[in-house]
Amino acid sequence: MDYTDAPEVARFRSELRAWLGSHASLLRPAGSAADAVERTLAWHRALAAAGYVAVSLPAEYGARGLPDIFEAVVNAELARASAPPPPPIGHIAHAIADFASPELKARLLPGLLACTQVWCQGFSEPGAGSDLAGISTVATRSPDGQTLRVSGQKIWTSGAMWSHWCLLLARTEPDAPAHRSLSMIAVEMNSAGIDCREITMSTGSTEFAEVYFDDVAVPAANVIGEPGQGWQIAMGMLSYERGPADMGWVGRMSTVLAAAQEDVRTGRTPADDALRRRLAACWVGLQVLECQVQRSLARRAYQTPGAEGSLDKLLATRVEQNIYATLADLAGPAAVTGDGPVFRDYLYSRAQSIYGGTQQIQRTIVAQRLLGLPRAR
Repeated sequence: MDYTDAPEVARFRSELRAWLGSHASLLRPAGSAADAVERTLAWHRALAAAGYVAVSLPAEYGARGLPDIFEAVVNAELARASAPPPPPIGHIAHAIADFASPELKARLLPGLLACTQVWCQGFSEPGAGSDLAGISTVATRSPDGQTLRVSGQKIWTSGAMWSHWCLLLARTEPDAPAHRSLSMIAVEMNSAGIDCREITMSTGSTEFAEVYFDDVAVPAANVIGEPGQGWQIAMGMLSYERGPADMGWVGRMSTVLAAAQEDVRTGRTPADDALRRRLAACWVGLQVLECQVQRSLARRAYQTPGAEGSLDKLLATRVEQNIYATLADLAGPAAVTGDGPVFRDYLYSRAQSIYGGTQQIQRTIVAQRLLGLPRAR
């Protein structure tokens, strides 16, 4: 494999680096939590205005229509500049672009890709996390078929507190089998009957929320794709959400690990032989992950992401958790008593085993859909 940039990729990377250098003022530290949210949203709007959000989406909707490798370049360069990541909207944008009606695409995609309309994703529920087919949120059609009435509860909904829209998975076909009874619906978050309650995590973050839907009226025209197609759309979305290239994990882990290695080399951080060997193992794991990401990106030249994304997710989880556990041990007691991000990042890395599908779900996908092993009886 050739890891050097093609000329057009090199030009894109150079242009992005120059843009980042001229917009450093946008990266000033935030004050309050509310200020941090507004700065992040402003950063997303600036990235979008410059053409660096969802660059692989169709140009007709305000993106660039570039190959997926350019998405990886954006993530890598933002990590290199210690800049906030791009908004995690690629999986939502792909769902709308791939399945929505022309009218819905024209109505929803421009605001999503310009980051003037913030979106969240309503999948997980208190009784149905990785088992999405078991969700209980229902959307019942009105007698004239023009309206859906949504009732239920979602949890761990990222950014729900400040979102304008939610891409909601709900049960609309009660007489169909579980996997064929779900539909994907675009719901405006200011609709009557929606109640958002923020969740404070162990890291102190309030980025997640519980969202309650109490007989919320939604136009039936807001269904993405066909009724009952929600499971197919959700699986396509998760293929993008699970990819390290799409989520920007590789670049950020590389930056953090390189800084820790430099601190050890220069003596700023003491480390015995065992910790040095662990750092080396982290570096090797990261190189393997990067090779896997490159292979996945190359595959996208002729096919959309599929079950192979579970391999990427499993490997990324192992690498990320090893890195942040090692960095926490390097920091010693200061990881817990200090003001730095070490312990927060360690805690957040533990969630990698859960979000986007648990380790057990990913291994089942690999066993059944990639290796062809039989289902357990």
